Amino acid sequence: MIVILDFGSQYTQLIARRVREANVFCEIHPFNYPAAKILASRPTGIILSGGPSSVYDKKAPKPDPKIFDLGVPILGICYGLQVMVTHFGGKVARAPRREYGPAEISVGTENALFLGLDRTLPVWMSHGDHAEELPEGFSIIAKTANAPYAAIHNADRNLYAVQFHPEVHHTPRGKD
Repeated sequence: MIVILDFGSQYTQLIARRVREANVFCEIHPFNYPAAKILASRPTGIILSGGPSSVYDKKAPKPDPKIFDLGVPILGICYGLQVMVTHFGGKVARAPRREYGPAEISVGTENALFLGLDRTLPVWMSHGDHAEELPEGFSIIAKTANAPYAAIHNADRNLYAVQFHPEVHHTPRGKD
């Protein structure tokens, strides 16, 4: 079972559909759903959706910080990446140029997220903010010409995040 925390993304229902197409049960909950309730549902993973906010705004939606201590894998998508970066002490800022449309990621080192996929992949971007500094323990696993942190991870904590949207059909290998 996967728990999807919704930060207001236009694609949250599509994320759930992709998870279900992989024959995995999932539930969508608000971004601030308590960690204790998530733990009680015994998920095998959590997905942090995208959203229209900027994480550095005073009223930006943030998850219960205890979700990062539940010991389950977490995937952040777009805003979800930015939530993860700021939670662990990294820096997110307005990107020099808003990105909306196709991009090509270059996958660096071999990792679980892109296992068995090509080293360059077409993806769909939709963001105005981006990570500028990664928190300690995180490393880059993919980048684009405009997004140096297109995919990151913290292998020790089983945390992964992508700036692009794997759930949309414009990211052809997103399901993989």
